[in-house]
Amino acid sequence: MADHQWFVYIITNKPFGTLYIGVTGDLSKRIFAHKQGAGAKFAARYKLDRLVYYDTFDNPSAAIQREKTLKKWPRNWKLNAIGRMNPEWADLYEILNQ
Repeated sequence: MADHQWFVYIITNKPFGTLYIGVTGDLSKRIFAHKQGAGAKFAARYKLDRLVYYDTFDNPSAAIQREKTLKKWPRNWKLNAIGRMNPEWADLYEILNQ
């Protein structure tokens, strides 16, 4: 059994906007940091703070591999993955913290 879960996530600034893919061991804390502008410089520059997609993993190696895979995907594949999980492009951060 894993000590805790790992996450690969996609954030954006608006539906179908600029996408940022990241990996973290604490999704809620990481997205909060993005919302404060303290995340990655790229994310801060484009005001990317809406969590629209995430995958859960039991270990960091699997999460990092998935992050690398997603980053290589064509944009339309990423948009389709988001659409399947979150058709409304809602900010899933709100759900995490209910």
